[in-house]
Amino acid sequence: MTGNNQFGAGSQYTTTVQFGNEGHGQPSSTLPGDLIKDTTTASFPADVIQESRKQPVLVDFWAPWCGPCRQLGPVLEKVVQAAGGQVKLVKMNIDDHPAIAGQLGIQSIPAVLAFKDGQPVDGFMGAVPESQISEFIARLGGKAPGEGALEEVLATAAEALAQGDMQKAADIYGAVLQQDPTSTVAAAGLANILFEAGAYEDAQTILDGLPQDRQAAPEIAAVRTRLLLAAQAAELGDAAGLEQRLAENPADHQARFDLAMIQNAKGEKTQAADNLMAIIKADRDWNEDGARTQLLQFFEAWGMSDPATLAARRKLSSVLFS
Repeated sequence: MTGNNQFGAGSQYTTTVQFGNEGHGQPSSTLPGDLIKDTTTASFPADVIQESRKQPVLVDFWAPWCGPCRQLGPVLEKVVQAAGGQVKLVKMNIDDHPAIAGQLGIQSIPAVLAFKDGQPVDGFMGAVPESQISEFIARLGGKAPGEGALEEVLATAAEALAQGDMQKAADIYGAVLQQDPTSTVAAAGLANILFEAGAYEDAQTILDGLPQDRQAAPEIAAVRTRLLLAAQAAELGDAAGLEQRLAENPADHQARFDLAMIQNAKGEKTQAADNLMAIIKADRDWNEDGARTQLLQFFEAWGMSDPATLAARRKLSSVLFS
């Protein structure tokens, strides 16, 4: 796949970026008895669904054999403690209790989902740094330690994206990569901009330039999935023919599935998710649960915090737990 590169990987980035490290306070030695707890399949509705109506609840899906889980756990607990009761942490061992993780589409661990008002509202995957966990909890309304200058720079890039200033965001991400070639957030941000501009090969080049130990980062995997889905959709042809098939036979699940793939490639996330949800509601076993599996891949490509992911995951949760 090729495209015009408005934000080429070889562009000269002029934005000045400086950042350093700021120390974080130690968590309190006194931990409320119910602030962090283990849960089971049976107690999940009370520990998470009902409890999240009082304050946000983080669910840490983990397993004893998972090395990154052991890295994330203590850091996650530390930040939750530092939040002073604004959020609670519930830990679920998926080896002992696999059902909930499977229903919610948790395909790799560690994975953390945040619940508010009985619904999943945000999440992340992987053993992310303490600063990212702090930022995550801050978005939920909890208290978090101060962020360093790097986070402020990346926040500026995100704000530029929200305002539609792609060039400014690309410049910032490029400048960060010049100073820190291992920054997965900056690499993913720049690759996503290139993807949106149709410069798929350049986006791939940005991802391939990261060190091997950074390739598995969730934000990098998400961009790779976007590239894969775009390649698959390009082979499906025109949406009009699929829409005609559905008009003649609304139960044509394959046509609906292929249409969802094309809609996703065109950025029509809500429509794509709704078409897959229609298949799930009509026939959960179609193509060996293929619609739900594809929806979960969309979630990975969109990112766990994307509004389309959150909305579709809430709909999926309502179907699974109703």
